[in-house]
Amino acid sequence: MSSEHAENTGPEPTDPVAAEPAGPTSDPTPGPGEERGDAADEPSADRIWDVVVVGAGPAGASAAYAAAVAGRRVLLLEKAELPRYKTCGGGIIGPSRDTLPPGFELPLLDRVHAVTFSMDGRFARTRRSRRMLFGLVNRPEFDAQLVEHACKAGAELRTGVAVTRVEQHGPAVPDRRTVAVVLAGGETVLARAVVGADGSAGRIGAHVGVKLGQVDLGLESEIPVPPSVAEDWKGRVLIDWGPMPGSYGWVFPKGDTLTVGVISARGEGVATKRYLEDFIARLGLAGFEPAISSGHLTRCRTDDSPLSRGRVLVCGDAAGLLEPWTREGISYALRSGRLAGEWAVRVAEANDAVDARRQALNYAFAIKAGLGVEMAVGRRMLAVFERRPGLLHAVITGVRPAWKAFTDITRGSATLGGMVRSNGLARRALELLDRRMDTSAGYGPAGRGVSPRAQDGAEKTGSGESDDKGQDGAATGNAGRPDQAGTAESA
Repeated sequence: MSSEHAENTGPEPTDPVAAEPAGPTSDPTPGPGEERGDAADEPSADRIWDVVVVGAGPAGASAAYAAAVAGRRVLLLEKAELPRYKTCGGGIIGPSRDTLPPGFELPLLDRVHAVTFSMDGRFARTRRSRRMLFGLVNRPEFDAQLVEHACKAGAELRTGVAVTRVEQHGPAVPDRRTVAVVLAGGETVLARAVVGADGSAGRIGAHVGVKLGQVDLGLESEIPVPPSVAEDWKGRVLIDWGPMPGSYGWVFPKGDTLTVGVISARGEGVATKRYLEDFIARLGLAGFEPAISSGHLTRCRTDDSPLSRGRVLVCGDAAGLLEPWTREGISYALRSGRLAGEWAVRVAEANDAVDARRQALNYAFAIKAGLGVEMAVGRRMLAVFERRPGLLHAVITGVRPAWKAFTDITRGSATLGGMVRSNGLARRALELLDRRMDTSAGYGPAGRGVSPRAQDGAEKTGSGESDDKGQDGAATGNAGRPDQAGTAESA
């Protein structure tokens, strides 16, 4: 998909009830003469699902699995037919592995032991590790396997089903303990709780009233390569800090295919497309025809965005849960999906609106106490990266504790948020970077990163020369060639 197509997809889908007050509010109380729930009007129990999950990606499959393992009747709805392609690098880091169902065997296509970092193709340096840093998968296979585990746990899957809206009151809703999920074609599915995992532009997030504060455009190509090229990349990925503020590119090897992509702020569609083309050409891959070229928008929630409304919860992309700096989303989807499934069970068991709201607020607290803290630190890192990419490049490639922090995070033995909370050196370093960015004036971490005023006065960092020559000693024009890049060994 071209950048123009990704940038001009038209207005977001509009939920008929989205104009109602959003947030984790209870259902409205019936007026005089409108009391519902009489025995004659109640549907039979076998017609009502305990939990309906909308969207069968990693977040939805994890939610369905968690609710089904708890012994509840779970329906998993997916508008596409599985397996389906998803624009994604497919990196599985430690937090993702730790959240997978018991017995889940990752369909790894490669195991990463080395990372080459570069600045728009220059100042490349490769860091290596004896232990695996993370694994790489194809999303169609990975997602399908997650769904399979949910179904084995007892969830029922329906594919090719689009949801048009969710209703928590009105003629389609028999009582205050029930949510109506209306499908394309007019069919209505009833549930005691609903989990929205249908993406950041989906119907459920609109119903809940999710607010998004950072939107980025990712473009990606799946490039089949001959064995000789594939062997050059085996076990090693490339991270290239890009020419636009906050942008970067990646190369992920997956057997006989390289996943090559770039991401930057929305509104830079032409520049992002040019970056991808230049990136592919610089790597010597322009002569290979991509099997798939695609694009998508990633969206991060604002701090005050709701995570529930009545008996409806959202998770993953539908909730805007995403690491703001790297835009890594699989671990956020898996972790938030599991929590959403667990708390949806409690919401389903709630006998009244007050109890349902209490359980939904507990879910929001669990998300904010974990993923929310990580996102807050990620926003600060993005702000630093937008202003001083050369500084971050120098630190991560030349300062041993920074490389160790990177390896700990990718392996899952630490989180960025946890490091800042518990590690005094990491906390002081981030505070120092904040001060260098004059955050007291309102710049930096607020919003999607650096404000336009701060960018206007920022020093030019596109070349990164002042920060990087001292680290690597020399520049290289080909970040894809490990023999031309500085190399550091790491335990």
